[in-house]
Amino acid sequence: MYIRNILLIISLCLFGLSGIVYGAEVQKIAVIDLQKIIEKSDAGKRSSVEIKGQGKKMEGILKKKGAEIDELTKALDQKSLVMSEEAREKKEQALRVKVDDFRSLQRRYQDVLRELNMNLSGKITKDVFEIAEKIGKRDGYSLIIDRRVGGVIYAPSAIDITDDVIKKYNALDAKRGEKEASSAKSKKKQ
Repeated sequence: MYIRNILLIISLCLFGLSGIVYGAEVQKIAVIDLQKIIEKSDAGKRSSVEIKGQGKKMEGILKKKGAEIDELTKALDQKSLVMSEEAREKKEQALRVKVDDFRSLQRRYQDVLRELNMNLSGKITKDVFEIAEKIGKRDGYSLIIDRRVGGVIYAPSAIDITDDVIKKYNALDAKRGEKEASSAKSKKKQ
């Protein structure tokens, strides 16, 4: 009788605990590739074009200033032997000022491009995170990780929702474009 009660208690515990294991909720995890979204989405492509356009303008200005410095350097080298020492020092000082201005402008342009890149990618990132959150809530994901930042070394393509996010982001971006176009038309009418 005693052994029978022990076996009954053990079997009840085993069956009771096995129900807990089978009732455990399956966690859904997804990954996105934010860099791919920035490169392939419509807004990402536009921001890339804008950054490259700004960079080319700045590069053109810097090339002109660099050519001026080169001309001054050549002129100074050619005429330095026939110039008085005072005149040569003035020309050298003017050249140093131009070189310093050039370097300062170059640093300022780099800062402007970096800030523009951060602003545009920040807007995209904010939108993508909102979209990923909506997808996560809708589809019951417990966790969505950025493939590159999250330390993900491997993830099967079945849990990669990047293409879905790109589609939703392009749709959102198209709606925004339509709203901006209609608001611009209404402003022109007024």
